[in-house]
Amino acid sequence: MPPFGPLAGVRVVDSARFVAGPWAATYLGEFGAEVIHVEGPPFAPPYADPTRTLFPLLPPGADAATGVSESWVQYSRNKLSIGLDIRTPEGRSAFLDLLARSDIWIESSRPGTYDRLGLGDRVAWEANPKLVIVHVSGFGQSGDPERIGAPSYDLIGQAFSGYLSLQGRPDPDPPMRSGTALNDTVTGLGAATAALMAYVHATRTGEGQAVDVAQYEMFFILLENLALDYFARGVVRGRHGTAHPRLHPYDVHAARDGWVVVAAPTDSAWTRLASVMGPVPKEWQDPGYRREHRAEVDRAIAEFCRTRSGEELEALARQHDLAIARVLDISQIARDPHYKARDMFAEWMDPIAGKVRGAGIAPRFSATPGKVWRGAPWLGQDNDAVLGGLLGYPADRIGRLRAAGVIGECPPAVARSPEGA
Repeated sequence: MPPFGPLAGVRVVDSARFVAGPWAATYLGEFGAEVIHVEGPPFAPPYADPTRTLFPLLPPGADAATGVSESWVQYSRNKLSIGLDIRTPEGRSAFLDLLARSDIWIESSRPGTYDRLGLGDRVAWEANPKLVIVHVSGFGQSGDPERIGAPSYDLIGQAFSGYLSLQGRPDPDPPMRSGTALNDTVTGLGAATAALMAYVHATRTGEGQAVDVAQYEMFFILLENLALDYFARGVVRGRHGTAHPRLHPYDVHAARDGWVVVAAPTDSAWTRLASVMGPVPKEWQDPGYRREHRAEVDRAIAEFCRTRSGEELEALARQHDLAIARVLDISQIARDPHYKARDMFAEWMDPIAGKVRGAGIAPRFSATPGKVWRGAPWLGQDNDAVLGGLLGYPADRIGRLRAAGVIGECPPAVARSPEGA
């Protein structure tokens, strides 16, 4: 891979599956880390990693045998891929050889899985004492025995963390889940950050360590002062729809042609908003009065928004230093000049889907920017490069491993243009 980004020279082994763990590795790869994704059999659909075939598939009209999931195309770009059966002695040996030459290992199996395979942390550290091992799981590697091994998905993390109890309208309406796999992706960011923290420690001390990343905990720690509020005052927060329980005005309103958000939670922000809205009762200048008469104030703001388009409201906001923004959908985002000016869309060549356009790279580095250097690999695309080039295995040994089913690959049914073309 070409050297680029602040993580150039860092090697990551990614044996994780299904969003959270792989997303952590992807994020590191977008900033220059060499990420080697290890997948076990079957080396053909249905794959061990279901992310490869999640609906919808690309190219349009493809099936699992000829296409690839949109999720895989976005989540697995910038990676190398080897198909390796680590349940076999030869596969375990090759995997340990790979860990010995790597800096970080990210996995997302249920706790105890790799111990049963003979690849627990102690075994990995015998191969590489400096290795950082990142365990991503639903409930962590320790705790209540009945909880540790339970299955978890993004929605489970949203529920168990307390996040879901705060989203949506009050009872009797049900809680409203996030519109994307937000818990998974936040967990991935947390795992990537933790991996780099442990990597810094390893480079300073020569000692690797394990990092225990639980999906629900990554959301729980992001719920502001939810726990402190409960332990200090006994407050159990509930759902408030689109409104904020403490900040006001801070809500979603209907414009003439769509939805906008209006945020004026400070005295100075409210003064500017009130001056644009026109004459308002003098007592509304008192924040305590506004909170006590929230419905009355909200009706005035709603009327102010309803008679104007979203673009008109944003123009007023720019003129008067107000925080008002349209609620953009992806069709509007795709045309937005600010997104374009900051290069938040990237085009790359996927070996199965062909040329695609998706989300770009963030945050931005002034000296060592990240980039998309290749599309998401097909299974086993880099078997020879990794086993032969990196590990130094001779061609006849690789051939024997392939014949024995220890390694495998599944090239695309339709060949695409070379990556980067």
